[in-house]
Amino acid sequence: MAKKRIGQQTFSFESGVRVISSAAVGGPKEGEGILHSELDRIYPDNYAGQESWEKAEQKMMEDAVEMAIKKISLSNDQIDIFLAGDLLNQNISASFTARTHQIPLMGMFGACSASMLTLTTGAMMVEAGFCDIAVVAASSHNSTAERQYRYPTEYGGQKPDTAQWTVTGSGAGVLGTKGSGPRVRFATIGKVVDMGLKNPFDMGSAMAPAAVDTIEAHLNDTGNQPHDYDLIVTGDLASVGHPIATDLLADRGYNMGKNFRDCGLMIYREDQQSFAGGSGCASSALVVYSHLIDEMKRGKLSRVMVVATGALMNPVTYQQGESIPCVAHAVTLEMD
Repeated sequence: MAKKRIGQQTFSFESGVRVISSAAVGGPKEGEGILHSELDRIYPDNYAGQESWEKAEQKMMEDAVEMAIKKISLSNDQIDIFLAGDLLNQNISASFTARTHQIPLMGMFGACSASMLTLTTGAMMVEAGFCDIAVVAASSHNSTAERQYRYPTEYGGQKPDTAQWTVTGSGAGVLGTKGSGPRVRFATIGKVVDMGLKNPFDMGSAMAPAAVDTIEAHLNDTGNQPHDYDLIVTGDLASVGHPIATDLLADRGYNMGKNFRDCGLMIYREDQQSFAGGSGCASSALVVYSHLIDEMKRGKLSRVMVVATGALMNPVTYQQGESIPCVAHAVTLEMD
């Protein structure tokens, strides 16, 4: 059997695991943004017909999963495993979605890196033969995240320009070896990087070093260079963290070029009030499971690296004055 581990952090997929279907849904703000024509569903308000924002986030993940499965004419009982993550305490969006769909669940917390954490783990399970079909998903909601991590939106607290706007929505992918779609080629598991930063209103600066660490590990392990990719995107560094990551990579000898972008800057238009840009699990999930996969299927992109970033904090650690440890997980998608 071919060696599947390259270096310390990177895994190679040889059996042809693919994202054979995907779907992404978003709230009204997301529907007015850059991805408006590529989202599968746009909700008229942030409640999505539910009684609370938390139930709305659950509904969005349920819908994304259902649409991704139906696009390839599968039913829930044909799905072997469901891997999902969100930002809410105890991963309630993921677990309550699994309750609705009755698919075996592996809930995963990686903060905003959940999209690539679940994709990596699902691809590993298909690659190893433990399952034939896996569904992966991630979600976030601006109002649920604000209520949990900062201040309820009703409070009307002011934010600095370094703050980000948590993306409301969910993205889901179906993984298998039979079908078409981008192939999962490599996955690099990130290490936790903590630079001692404590400002919850500047997550981009905190997460940028973790993204840089994972990108460098990925390139070293695979032997690739930035120009070997049509696009390299980070998850949600936004306008503050992405330039920091670019400069740090340049200091390490990597010229990232114009094809180095950030998902948090690919969702909202410049005239939309989103502070430094988008954040949350749905930041990378919406971009990947709508725009990027669509572009790959159209033949406009052939090799893409997605580096989903996450701040591994919770409300308790912030209140206790802890710094913000961060992680980034990278996945390379390729079209044949």
